[in-house]
Amino acid sequence: MIDCDAGQKAKLHAMPAERATPTLDETCVVIPTYNERDNIVRLAEALRRLSPGLRVIVVDDESPDGTGALAQEAAGRLAPMTVIRREGKGGRGSAVLAGFKAALADPGVRALVEMDADFSHDPAELAETVKALAGADVVVRSRYRPKSRIVDWSLQRRVFSRGANALARAALRVTLSDYTNGYRAYSREAAQAIDGARIDSTGYIVLSEVAVQLHARNFRFVELPTVFVNRRRGESNLGWREISSAARGILRLAARGG
Repeated sequence: MIDCDAGQKAKLHAMPAERATPTLDETCVVIPTYNERDNIVRLAEALRRLSPGLRVIVVDDESPDGTGALAQEAAGRLAPMTVIRREGKGGRGSAVLAGFKAALADPGVRALVEMDADFSHDPAELAETVKALAGADVVVRSRYRPKSRIVDWSLQRRVFSRGANALARAALRVTLSDYTNGYRAYSREAAQAIDGARIDSTGYIVLSEVAVQLHARNFRFVELPTVFVNRRRGESNLGWREISSAARGILRLAARGG
């Protein structure tokens, strides 16, 4: 059952008849990677166990640890799986947009999902996430809904996340409790409506830019609870430079009106 607040319930009540629910065989999961050698094959295998037809696109930003080559090697036995290997570190947001562009070239894809490679986003939640697209255009797995849990986060990370989301809500005025969690599903129509030419950021701030764009075009958002587990392997790609960039990007986005 969709977990939403009173405002979201009112919007859901006013919705037209639900669209046909996408299946996992009509879904493409886009995974941006940078130094995820310890995780990427395990995650791809976990996704493949969910559905034999689930598409997976890995977008690797020239990881020094060889993530791209390892994913490419695994793709042959985990098809349908594609690996896009980009030069340089272009950032999470631009990697997801590149993956979406590739996914939309396949007319059989009706749902697009972005998720991180480090198992902070649970593959077991994927089916429920995609199913919720029957009554929404964008589904956000929120760490701040009732029944959500955050496991093994430091106080510093909790403070940053709460602060970033409070700033985004105040500045951008899209009704979301979690702007910064990148576990999201989009209908094909919503993904096609993202104007990449208007997005000039590359990192996590792209999540907010996309939300503002789609909210302005009256696409429907729903948030579901999630269990967010701090990464167990590898190293976090979120540093103070990324944090500072996200804050500046939110303020810049608010100043230009979305």
